[in-house]
Amino acid sequence: MVRSLTILALALAISGCGSSAWNNPYPAREAGANVLYSAFTERPKHLDPVQSYSSNEIIFTAQIYEPPLQYHYLRRPYALIPLAAAKMPEAQYYDRKGRRLPADADPGAIAFTVYEIAIRPGVRYQPHPALARDRNGKFLYHQLGPRELARVFKLGDFPETGSRELVADDYVFQVKRLAHPRLHSPIFGLMADYIAGLKEYADTLKKAASALPKGGYLDLNRYPLEGVQAVDRYTYRIRIKGKYPQFMYWLAMPFFAPIPWEAERFYAQPGLAEKNINLDWYPVGTGPYLLSENDPNRVMVLTRNPNYHGETYPADGEPADARAGLLKDAGKPLPFIEQVVFSRDKESIPRWNKFLQGYYDASGIGSDTFDQAVQFSGQGEAAVSEAMKGRGIRLETAVALSTYYMGFNMLDPVVGGLSERARKLRQAISIAVDYEEYVSIFANGRGIPAQGPIAPGIFGYRDGKEGVNPVAYDWVDGKPRRKPIEAAKKLLAEAGYPDGIDAKTGAPLVLYFDATARSAEDKPALDWMRKQYQKLNIQLVVRATDYNRFQDKIRKGNAQIFEWGWHADYPDPENFLFLLHGPQRKVGNDGENAANYDNPEFNRLFERMKNMDNGPEREAIIDRMVAILREDAPWLWGFHPKDYALYHAWIGNVKPNKLSYNNLKYQRIDAALREERRRDWNQPLLWPALLGLAAFVASIVPAVIVYRRRERSAAK
Repeated sequence: MVRSLTILALALAISGCGSSAWNNPYPAREAGANVLYSAFTERPKHLDPVQSYSSNEIIFTAQIYEPPLQYHYLRRPYALIPLAAAKMPEAQYYDRKGRRLPADADPGAIAFTVYEIAIRPGVRYQPHPALARDRNGKFLYHQLGPRELARVFKLGDFPETGSRELVADDYVFQVKRLAHPRLHSPIFGLMADYIAGLKEYADTLKKAASALPKGGYLDLNRYPLEGVQAVDRYTYRIRIKGKYPQFMYWLAMPFFAPIPWEAERFYAQPGLAEKNINLDWYPVGTGPYLLSENDPNRVMVLTRNPNYHGETYPADGEPADARAGLLKDAGKPLPFIEQVVFSRDKESIPRWNKFLQGYYDASGIGSDTFDQAVQFSGQGEAAVSEAMKGRGIRLETAVALSTYYMGFNMLDPVVGGLSERARKLRQAISIAVDYEEYVSIFANGRGIPAQGPIAPGIFGYRDGKEGVNPVAYDWVDGKPRRKPIEAAKKLLAEAGYPDGIDAKTGAPLVLYFDATARSAEDKPALDWMRKQYQKLNIQLVVRATDYNRFQDKIRKGNAQIFEWGWHADYPDPENFLFLLHGPQRKVGNDGENAANYDNPEFNRLFERMKNMDNGPEREAIIDRMVAILREDAPWLWGFHPKDYALYHAWIGNVKPNKLSYNNLKYQRIDAALREERRRDWNQPLLWPALLGLAAFVASIVPAVIVYRRRERSAAK
């Protein structure tokens, strides 16, 4: 027995000398593989590009789908370039009689704008069962019976896959899907105002769907759409009402990526949706990656699309890009990484520890790890700490084209509406909630307190004294200073709630805050928010929920106060101001105006501003719009974040691009270096275990000796 324990101790010691770290969370077969490892916290709700509009979804959809255009990875200012398109489309302007107008025509004379988009031939879809055919050209899986359905539980259970060439009709089909009555595209309301006939097309589809038997398939190919037509196999046209120059930006978003009609027909079969076999679970695209594994409670895996058409790495950028080594791969085929593994990891501390161990290739920086990761120079410039530098970790920073805000539901009887009472209540809260303090405590100073909805770097953003919100700030000694709490209390009393008491009922004022709290780590921020309202003696009740439930409440208008954010889809002020455009409210219109704000003067100014070219006239209109918003205070303006991210030495070709999400195809992994660093950083400490084992052996040896003596005595 003593000898057995000794052998066990030796075995433990020898096993510690292996090439793999004991705590490696990934399969041994992936050692040294060309795989990028990342994490996600919230499971995506929609991977169908017609419905997906959240940051936790686009990290997947942007790698899978290919709209006509994309942003150049390296150029700044941001520039659109072709993706699936063969060349950049040009806007063609026409008057009401169909006569072509020059490029500098008066916007008031432009009745329609036509974009003719030519796509590249030879692009093919990823392998997919929806495209599988037999020798006679008949689809294998478009008429599934009960016996076939009984054997299917996931998409991989279909033994055959197929592919075909991308054609212009696929783009037309996707635009039609924006109006599908069984889907809820968040941009339908906006696009119905621009794409000719889209609003009427939605009515046509509703009538057609109501005439179908329960579960019947609505075939969009049977119903033409006036404003979108295929010209030939590789060319299609989109007809826009009036002039809308921002439409070019939309052509770089997954909403306008192609969907093969065969996929929708395949997924519409009864019995598949109940098994999560649908476009929200299994997307179909032509992009560099396909979703090979979807277990959103555990892991999601992107694998290189074997049919990818071979886009190449950009050959130009900013002057500093060559010095930074960002042009070494110029002209080489994409993507470089074979597979991307996203592990679901809700808690920030485990995510951070795995990054330090080399098990995640990049990481954001939480408030609780900021001091460990970042240090500031005497000039206030951020750099990695010495500990991070010693591991070869580098810091990349960028000002986000984003805003985080707290919104009031303008349909709510207490905080909503445009009455003087409600307006002053919101203004009082705007003063009381100290976002300077919030940024300092919870964002480690990585943000700029917002004075309005428009982010820095966007036309219409005002800096300095002229950019200050006079409702909540004074300009003192050359900088903005938040108004004293006494000013907020005065407004609160004028609103009918002196010292937080309803003057009519004598009851304390209680407000409700819906938040997407995921863990105990969110508690300090929620407690801080309660204290901000307590300055006015207002009781704030927090209703925490998961993100999907939160989205449902916002869409139905069931929240009173909520916290949300917006990242620019494109670099134009219209993309921030439309968030408060009345016709684009959430309730009833499924738009992005989550506060359901609806001010007639603001709406009129928005309609004038949205299609104008940048210039003094547009800037003056934007100034007036922002002034209206500050007075009405449908949001607490929150802050504009600064993004900090850390990258290990083995990940290359990284340049923050705050408008583009399809960036994984550009990045490189040095898998050999990663494997070496993982071994170095994760060597097990065996001596405590061996010491404990030795002590255990020593403690039982006397007992074993006594026991064996007794056995021998008994035998004699």
